[in-house]
Amino acid sequence: MSDAVAGTDWTDREIDLIVADYFDMLGLELRGEPLVKAERNAALQQLTGRGRGSIEFKHQNISAVLLRLGMPWIDGYKPMPNFQRALIDGIERYLNARPSVFEPLVDRIDTAGFGDADAIFLEAPPAGTTEAVPPALERIVRKFDPALRDARNRDLGRQGEERIFFSEQASLRAADRTDLARKVRWVAAEDGDGAGYDIRSFDPAGGERLIEVKTTIGEKTTPFFMSENERAFSEERADAFRLVRLYDFARQPRAFELVPPLDRFVVLRPAAWRADFHA
Repeated sequence: MSDAVAGTDWTDREIDLIVADYFDMLGLELRGEPLVKAERNAALQQLTGRGRGSIEFKHQNISAVLLRLGMPWIDGYKPMPNFQRALIDGIERYLNARPSVFEPLVDRIDTAGFGDADAIFLEAPPAGTTEAVPPALERIVRKFDPALRDARNRDLGRQGEERIFFSEQASLRAADRTDLARKVRWVAAEDGDGAGYDIRSFDPAGGERLIEVKTTIGEKTTPFFMSENERAFSEERADAFRLVRLYDFARQPRAFELVPPLDRFVVLRPAAWRADFHA
């Protein structure tokens, strides 16, 4: 179909249609259910009068917003940062009506195979970005704060720690250090939070690796929270502390590692104030 409305702005109705269709397709993809993108595109052409290319470009725009929100996006619709205010508003309308849209993803993660899985390859940390973000997008990122969302999801955090626990054991066994693999401890599960790290592991030479795990369903640059205890411990034991960032966890977990000083890689900002009463 030719684009009968080429050169005109997308209406709120058209945006609501394509945003709802995008999230429906994303849900199908993440659940591993059949999805024929060409058929969905053709249906949107009939509903909106827009051309195939215009619809695909708008899909890429939606992916770019989801990237900023620390959410998965549809494979094949590479984020294209053209942040139209009307599209941002449309995604906000959709999320306002469905604030827990991604919570079921964590429930579907199969942890049964973690113990038999290979070690996760640790990639290089991401480089910084200077890309300008429009105020409207900054506002909804604050509203649907991905760092706060991930921090509140205790199941996500626990599953990420479990994956890295078994990954560390697998890595040591692959290095012929089964003796050390048996000594790896999931400290957060055995002793509770408060140590300043989640897992006590080792390098093949026997040196300590005190690992804090941060997990997200989003991309590698999704922000995360650190407690003051974790930050202080990273400085106190800079020789052994390692922060492992797990990302894209609902689909294909990937990871990288940060070595102190952490401010070489991330900007650390105080996120809360402690209020004590006067003596």
